[in-house]
Amino acid sequence: MSVFSSSPKIDHATVVAAIAAAEQRTSGEIRVVVAKDKVADPVVAAKAHFERLGMTATIERNGVLIYLAPASRAFAVIGDTAIHEKCGESFWKLTAAAMELRFKQGEFTDGLVLGIEKAAAVLAENFPRQPDDRDELPNTVEEA
Repeated sequence: MSVFSSSPKIDHATVVAAIAAAEQRTSGEIRVVVAKDKVADPVVAAKAHFERLGMTATIERNGVLIYLAPASRAFAVIGDTAIHEKCGESFWKLTAAAMELRFKQGEFTDGLVLGIEKAAAVLAENFPRQPDDRDELPNTVEEA
């Protein structure tokens, strides 16, 4: 989706706190990547980062990646096989549409937090946190 300026202001600490809070409710893993370079297709780029970050290696295959490509004015929200099977295509479209509204208003941190919260709600419903759950992936905003 093409929606935002090439140098959005993102409060990494707020986004990381949102990821940590979200993962207290679910066994799912949420990651955020902000690309430095232009990409031809944000979904293709997101899938490559999904693999590179080891998101396909989670126990329940329930990771979600929010990928921003500011130089391309685009972003993608993708999930692993198990979460995609449970929530369907409409979840991804609704999440992206809500985020897009915030991005258009220049509210990039808020847009990311909203996307994380929407993903967490679906993850918590379908993959609730278990007593023995452990954080499988780092809670960071990665710049790549």
